[in-house]
Amino acid sequence: MNETQTRAELIDPALRAAGWGVVEGSRVAREEGITLGRLQGAGTRATREVADFLLVYRGHTLGVIEAKKRAAAVTEGLSQAKRYAAKIRARFAFSTNGDGVYRADMETGVEGALPGWPTPADLWGEAFAEANAWRDRFAAVGLKDKGGLWTPRYYQRNAINAVLEAIASGERRVLLTLATGTGKTSIAAQIAWKLYESRWSLRSWPTPGDADASRRPRVLFLADRNILANQAFNEFDSFGAFPDGGLVRINPREISKKGGAPKNGSVFFTIFQTFMTGEDGEGNASPVFGDYPPDFFDFIVVDECHRGGAKDESTWRAILEYFSPAVQLGLTATPKREINADTYAYFGEPVYVYSLKEGINDGFLTPFKVVQVQTTLDEYIWTPDDDVVEGEIEQGRRYTESDFNRVIEIAARERKRVEIFMGMIDQREKTLVFCATQDHTLAVRDLINQMATQKHPDYCVRVTAQDGDEGERFLRVFQDNEKTLPTVLTTSQKLSTGVDARNIRNIVLMRPINSMIEFKQIIGRGTRLYDGKDYFTIYDFVKAYEHFSDPEWDGEPVEPEPVVPAPPRPEPEPKEPTPREPPGRRERVRVKLADGKERTIQHMASTSFWSPDGTPMSATQFIERLFGDLPALFTSEAQLREIWSKPDTRRALLAGLEEKGYSREQLADVARVIDAERSDLFDVLAYIAFALPTMSREERVRGRRGMIFARYAGKQSEFLDFVLGHYIEQGVTELDDEKLPVLLVLKYHAVEDAVRELGGVPTIRDAFVGFQRYLYQPDGAA
Repeated sequence: MNETQTRAELIDPALRAAGWGVVEGSRVAREEGITLGRLQGAGTRATREVADFLLVYRGHTLGVIEAKKRAAAVTEGLSQAKRYAAKIRARFAFSTNGDGVYRADMETGVEGALPGWPTPADLWGEAFAEANAWRDRFAAVGLKDKGGLWTPRYYQRNAINAVLEAIASGERRVLLTLATGTGKTSIAAQIAWKLYESRWSLRSWPTPGDADASRRPRVLFLADRNILANQAFNEFDSFGAFPDGGLVRINPREISKKGGAPKNGSVFFTIFQTFMTGEDGEGNASPVFGDYPPDFFDFIVVDECHRGGAKDESTWRAILEYFSPAVQLGLTATPKREINADTYAYFGEPVYVYSLKEGINDGFLTPFKVVQVQTTLDEYIWTPDDDVVEGEIEQGRRYTESDFNRVIEIAARERKRVEIFMGMIDQREKTLVFCATQDHTLAVRDLINQMATQKHPDYCVRVTAQDGDEGERFLRVFQDNEKTLPTVLTTSQKLSTGVDARNIRNIVLMRPINSMIEFKQIIGRGTRLYDGKDYFTIYDFVKAYEHFSDPEWDGEPVEPEPVVPAPPRPEPEPKEPTPREPPGRRERVRVKLADGKERTIQHMASTSFWSPDGTPMSATQFIERLFGDLPALFTSEAQLREIWSKPDTRRALLAGLEEKGYSREQLADVARVIDAERSDLFDVLAYIAFALPTMSREERVRGRRGMIFARYAGKQSEFLDFVLGHYIEQGVTELDDEKLPVLLVLKYHAVEDAVRELGGVPTIRDAFVGFQRYLYQPDGAA
């Protein structure tokens, strides 16, 4: 009996007999996808993780079952079941062959054989040995699904249940740490819905009584920027969970219209700044939040709580302390560090953590690569042949990255940087450019529009605090995936967090990134999934890549790949520096480079590689890792040639490489590293595995043309010559099976016309596949 038969004939009936799928509130999820599989390029993903069975009762996944064929050992699937159970926070892992049942308790570590399948009530009683009335009430409320458009991912269920369990246990301060792009606002909306529908409130908490559990809670969503509050309002509204008029946006206009803060509603959305404004009748400061009694809100969500709300010295902290009776949930994307330790001190350790690395490896977030760029003007010491246009230069001072566009401006330097990245990116792709100051964003915006091939006036726009409503309008249009303009946004600080634009393909860093928190937030601008988006690229002019070597990044620190700078121009002998300006006085220096110097600014770019565990690798490390993995796929040059000569076996080899974490895009990056961009991927693999010299595709065709056309003549040779032209220009993908119909139509306009010229489809295919054997013959082969 194979595994499929074992499931259908033995396991399914036994689970039903135990009440699974029969008892109200219980269900068996079969072939349940846990992850999507890491994106690997060219629209492909790594194998996703799929559980054979999940045992779900009252909204909690209590068990994971891995099933094997009847002849297998009963524990054969146990390690896999344990891995899945740990990921989805299921209490029990089961392995079965249909005849026996073996269980491991993931909390206590106790495991052993069982006489049969436990019932839903049995598992619930073991998982939650201590009864809790609020847990039961929360479990009775299902999640909202936007009419079938929203399906919770496993980590979202984990987060929702972890917060509700903390509330049921009487916790008043709760923290969730979830990577940017993982749906924190949707999670908050589901938690609010569960509290609302179960009629949880401070009046009836922590122990519900029949008389007290009648009032629905009032929820406050606090953010630090209007765009985040608006996004949250729209996300809550999209679930259609709360009654009409139940969602209330608190803003100065609404407060003015009502003559005070609005109080009728279920979920209120505002920003800290609005709550801190206000005056009494005599013109004295009287914050708006004081219009509410301290116990008005039952539940408060603090979005991006690492950005200041919990700081002891922050005036915003007064809001949280005023509403101290409320249960307060902090949402953050950043793990605990010294810089945000106060957030963790206030909220406590997170009840659940889902990291950027996990999101990328699970396939719920988009991977990225980093292009490091150095120029010969990354630092500057003034020489007398350069003109000081404005301000007073400090002779002998070495101006570094943190000084540029704040203390000193060199227009030629910024022009060169813009020219460099505009030459690297696909100018049709949505791009964010982070600049040093609001003035800098303006200058870079103008340079981009001057250099862009697209000449629409709104190709590149600035979105900063100075741009007000116009900037917000541009941002909303940029976020619309159906709109292509504006294509590029320049910003300074405003867009570093919380902006949901799914189709961002490029992030350009033209200002220093001062903390790991900010760095992770900026990375998060590109991680959201979008159809056809396999990765995004960070163009790093400011050595931000060094943050990847920080122990707090997702993975152990490694040494960053050194980037060899272009030769620096000669520097003068250092002179005695002039005294610095006193604190409080700032004067920006503008320098015009001497004639000819701008033309001599050189740059060098280097691409970093990223392992599946989230750690950066140098190109050398990546190639060494690839070298170590290749023997599992082929063991000799002759075997590689044989595999590569046939479209089906070549495709299988590429799939095997992708499974090991080597996508076509990464192999193309390796080709650039070894100066083989115009070579076949065969040459890249042969170079790494056997130290064979590389050749361009054009050289390969030229050296084997005679061998090929000695065997294929007439109309067939004309068609194959056409195919080889496409191979030279586009690469080995032109030799894939699925490209054959496309190539026939390109050459003959219709497949029917091609058949008339070349013979039947089998004959054409035999020639298309057969000639490839000769294309990959070694030099000198007959």
